[in-house]
Amino acid sequence: MDGPVRAEPGTRSTGAAFAQVRAVADAICYEGYLLYPYRRSSPKNRVRWQFGVLAPRAWVEADGPVLPSVAGAAESWRQHTACLLEAAPGALLRIRVRYLQVQGKRVERRVRTQDGGGDGAWEPVESADLGGELHLSFDEAVEHETDIEVELADLLAGEQTFPVGVPGGEETTGLAGADGEALRIFRYRRPLAARTTLSVRPLADRPGAYRLSVRTENTDDTVLARTPRDEALRHALIATHTLLGGQGVEFVSLTDPPAWAAAHTRTCRNLHTFPVLAGEEGTRRMMLSSPILLPDHPQIAPESPGDLHDAAEIDEILSLRTFLLTDEEKREARATDPRAAAILDQVETMPREVFARLHGAIRSLEPAGNAAVPTSPGPDREAAPGPGRPSTAVEPPPPGSGQVPARAATPWWQEGGDEGISPSTDSVLVEGVPVRRGHRVVLRPRARGADAHDIFLAGRTARIAGVFHDVDGSVHLAVTLDDDPAAEVNAWYGRYFYFRTDEVHPLDGDGHGRPEDAVPHRDEARPDGRHRTVEA
Repeated sequence: MDGPVRAEPGTRSTGAAFAQVRAVADAICYEGYLLYPYRRSSPKNRVRWQFGVLAPRAWVEADGPVLPSVAGAAESWRQHTACLLEAAPGALLRIRVRYLQVQGKRVERRVRTQDGGGDGAWEPVESADLGGELHLSFDEAVEHETDIEVELADLLAGEQTFPVGVPGGEETTGLAGADGEALRIFRYRRPLAARTTLSVRPLADRPGAYRLSVRTENTDDTVLARTPRDEALRHALIATHTLLGGQGVEFVSLTDPPAWAAAHTRTCRNLHTFPVLAGEEGTRRMMLSSPILLPDHPQIAPESPGDLHDAAEIDEILSLRTFLLTDEEKREARATDPRAAAILDQVETMPREVFARLHGAIRSLEPAGNAAVPTSPGPDREAAPGPGRPSTAVEPPPPGSGQVPARAATPWWQEGGDEGISPSTDSVLVEGVPVRRGHRVVLRPRARGADAHDIFLAGRTARIAGVFHDVDGSVHLAVTLDDDPAAEVNAWYGRYFYFRTDEVHPLDGDGHGRPEDAVPHRDEARPDGRHRTVEA
């Protein structure tokens, strides 16, 4: 670990402040580091380092500047975090910049010289077997973090820049076999040149609120534009991410801001990273700026026994597949990287009860506070009872009223959650006309967002088979086409087309429309005797 970099001497430490988000930050740091089956020979492990790569600028821009975006998978030379915070007088900001440094691991075997003199030379090899243990040449990584503490007042006086790079280095480990054969493992790291610049600007319309900017840049000027990628990345910061916290500060969510901050969040331009609130749900003391997009307050599932370096995969499936690797595959994985060996140990020694928990978990059948779940109102409905109201049976609306039945306050997944709902008898208001099963409509799919197949049905007439409610509170009409020769068979099977209430036009309240109102298209004969549909 790097020593802390401070704006001024002091005894305050960021260690305890960021401890509770360490697990999430580590998952970001090592995401994709090594993927199943964790072997060097696997094609997916031949092209590595996919997120948060800050490489030398000359190499990155060899074919032109990198397009500005929030995408953390784009290789760039800089990363910029912009966020909002509220601060008390005398507030202190704590910033932690974390990344990986590529470390080459090279296996070397001693070979005798032709004249037989001396101890011989060391020759690099891709692999070697020593006493039944396999050793492979492969790139590893070393984790680094730099802590910065600075008073808010100092940043208001002007931006400040801190070095966050690390020197290179090398180590050699000798290995000797029982038969006198000698190997050594040579590990080496290139120096990394980087800096982080902090700046703060007050918000004119909100006293005590500020826009914070954290800019981390690779400042290496030794790597040429056409350097091979593997060599250029030895001078790059990998999986770069930033933790933000402090004393007397509270951060503002950029994805769910309060009303006063909504306009200001749109001015926060983040490059190749995005900040979210971190720590316990409901708190605003920390932010994690990650090259992988996350929600506010990300958490590692408590059932997860350890990092498998692939958060997009299901732990249970990945653990099973790893457990079932052949002995030869496991031997190669252990020789590939110490982290691969640790994953194998984790899977092979996992207690049955721990593995059983990976099958799935139900946190709660109720939202926080055991409040009843209100159903979101649909386009033509009133909102369901609010949170905390007891579940009661729902009386259906009077026949012919055109009202949609109110949903019960009981959550939809519990018994009684669909009381008062009947697709065959429910009605819904469409353009002020109550429609229900048996009524005829003209199909008018949305111009944007509609299914491609639905668009082909634009202008066709159909008969409503039922009024259906989604669990999110929206309403859909199940219909059969008037001119579909298989309509009766499809209805028998329950196969319908589904449209929203704003995607249909009622012919009339009785379901008996006039042809000139119902059909907004006409058929014309073609020279080949067929017909085509054209707009009226």
